[in-house]
Amino acid sequence: MARFKIEGGKPLKGSITPQGAKNEALQVICATLLTSEPVTIHNIPDILDVRCLIDLMHSLAVKVERLAKGTYRFTANGLNTSSFDITKFNKYSNKFRGSIMLVGPLLARFGKVKVPKPGGDKIGRRRLDTHFISMSKLGATFSYDTISKTYLVEANKIKGNYILLEEASVTGTANIIMAASLAQGTTNIYNAACEPYVQQLCKMLVRMGAKIEGIGSNLLTIHGVSALQGTEHTLLPDMIEVGSFIGLAAITMADLTIKDVSPAYLGIIPQVFRKLGIQLEIGENYIKIPTQEHYEIKKYIDGSILTISDAIWPGFSPDLLSIVLVTAIQARGTVLIHQRMFESRLFFVDKLIDMGAQIVLCDPHRANVIGLDRKYPLRGIQMSSPDIRAGIALLIAALSAEGTSIIENIKQIDRGYEAIDSRLIALGASIERID
Repeated sequence: MARFKIEGGKPLKGSITPQGAKNEALQVICATLLTSEPVTIHNIPDILDVRCLIDLMHSLAVKVERLAKGTYRFTANGLNTSSFDITKFNKYSNKFRGSIMLVGPLLARFGKVKVPKPGGDKIGRRRLDTHFISMSKLGATFSYDTISKTYLVEANKIKGNYILLEEASVTGTANIIMAASLAQGTTNIYNAACEPYVQQLCKMLVRMGAKIEGIGSNLLTIHGVSALQGTEHTLLPDMIEVGSFIGLAAITMADLTIKDVSPAYLGIIPQVFRKLGIQLEIGENYIKIPTQEHYEIKKYIDGSILTISDAIWPGFSPDLLSIVLVTAIQARGTVLIHQRMFESRLFFVDKLIDMGAQIVLCDPHRANVIGLDRKYPLRGIQMSSPDIRAGIALLIAALSAEGTSIIENIKQIDRGYEAIDSRLIALGASIERID
């Protein structure tokens, strides 16, 4: 199993460009199944989750061509559910949660799909009810085989309907949008996720001939069409990488410029990091973080301790709470981190405490961080990456620490961050990948 060996405390300086958005990539690649015509996608990150999805496309007899670095053309004209290589399909689809978004497109085109229970991060319960209950409202039936752990969804012809989502699930919303695009009649999705990557999916489908109204809001109206055509699409930069690099720069006192960030799509991410006292210079398409020896956590107007919590878009992304938590370790002041959505996502803080951080884990959802204000450096230790975002947070902590750190199970980091070691080495980091 691969691991990282990190010598912390090295000065970092330079510029870095975020990869294409991981979560957007998984959505729009699945959407290529909705047409038999070629779809070309640019800025696709070379990460494990995307590789697994591309392998899944191969197992479905989709023609996948790599035209250049980050650019692929997908042609699903030979796609048919009867020729599934179910062994390969199961092998790849249960490695990452994004595989669940194959249900909508395959159901829309073929009226039947059988998928295994998806894998992904072990960060607590992640229900699939939104996906399957919504498909049933479009006229499908579904069943779950407890022995093979597979879901069977089928319908003679899906039909539009009014769907009020119990939760604003991003992958659930994407699945319904894709299915409804080829359904008979009109589908209204209320309490839909509306983050930029869902907007990007909708815009791509509209270019393919879909009829979607309300893009960017939580009420989507989709008028089903009989067929979709090919198109070309470019992914946004990954906002989670942008946030990760801001946190990295702050805690390591780096002088860092993040290029090609598309600031308009970052929502309140810059605002939250500024609450930690981090200076940001935001240009037309870049963010510069100057070297800061000290940064002080803001308080509320009444003087009470700041709380940073996650929320559905346009709230603060839960994927960045781990980064904010690590960044606060060397701040001046105190902040309460409240992870509302997942009950196991904060359990990695015991590794940070072993490194010397002053953190009180109040319960599975809340952690109180008392900033060290550079008075005490973190120390290198041996640890393991439990999920993608905790993994990058531990890597950031290790880069700021004194001494040597070992991070095991780095495939979790590789699932979401392309060549992160070589990109950080170019900034001056000391990272060795050991297989």
